[in-house]
Amino acid sequence: MKDGSARLNDNARAIAERMIRDAERLRIAVSTGPSGECLIDAGAKVLGSIEAGLAMAEAAMGGLGRIETRMERGAARHPLAVQVGCSQPVLACLGSQYAGWNLSGDGYFAMGSGPARALARVEPLFETLAYRDAAASALLVLETAKPPPQAIVEKVAKATGLAPDRLTFVYAPTQSLAGTVQIAARVLEVALHKANDLKFPLDAIVEGVGIAPIPAPHPDFLTAMGRTNDAIIYGGRVQLFVRGEAKAAKELAEALPSRASRDFGQPFAEVFKRFKGDFYAIDPHLFSPAEVIVTALDSGDTFRAGECDLAMLERSLG
Repeated sequence: MKDGSARLNDNARAIAERMIRDAERLRIAVSTGPSGECLIDAGAKVLGSIEAGLAMAEAAMGGLGRIETRMERGAARHPLAVQVGCSQPVLACLGSQYAGWNLSGDGYFAMGSGPARALARVEPLFETLAYRDAAASALLVLETAKPPPQAIVEKVAKATGLAPDRLTFVYAPTQSLAGTVQIAARVLEVALHKANDLKFPLDAIVEGVGIAPIPAPHPDFLTAMGRTNDAIIYGGRVQLFVRGEAKAAKELAEALPSRASRDFGQPFAEVFKRFKGDFYAIDPHLFSPAEVIVTALDSGDTFRAGECDLAMLERSLG
């Protein structure tokens, strides 16, 4: 794909403008920061909404995702789910949606996701992604309860080469409605990220669809974080369409599900406590969908592995 041809930040800006226009209906708040940056609070000091979470997820994917809620009849106590589909999954998920930009500083911590990452290209991941966005504005999604301090705004401005007044930050904490939805909407992204870790050729992944239950938000951060992770780890389902040999597709299907991880089998909150809050000590292969289907387009074969764990979902999601 040619540099800038997907228009990730331009697409995200259009989504942000829609959010600003519909702020009252979405129950979000829009303000301007000290340096002119646009701040969209989708769930920190406001109630927010499921629809605001969907818009956050759409913006995080640079406008390349098809995202909607649906009610699943066979899902027992947790039928409300978010479904994500994409015809450019590598770019949308890894080049944009993945929360890979560390924006810590001055007592502030947040991982940035969204298309501004494709302008800054400061992460090692972009060494394997040829795409470079070109835009006059940029957007970041932050999973946090506070807007970015000026030091962070300046850091993003410098990395993207844009003035602060050309930046938009959309943020919501994990405990909010919007935060919960936009995290569950990462079900396809975690599959792509793990596929990359497994050294599967990214250019062979041509289509992806994923679905995960939307947990009830919880005011306690650890509980909320546990629920959103477990929604994917024990309830997420993904289908990938790939090119290449059927053998490679079969091996990918077998390696992708979360049950392949050494830390599989407990609610995420308990795993997090066991590692004393050290997120990076947890096996990264745990962060993947419960069930995976990989279709090899060149041979017509489809391979399935893993399964959803309804008992664990009820234990974790309440």
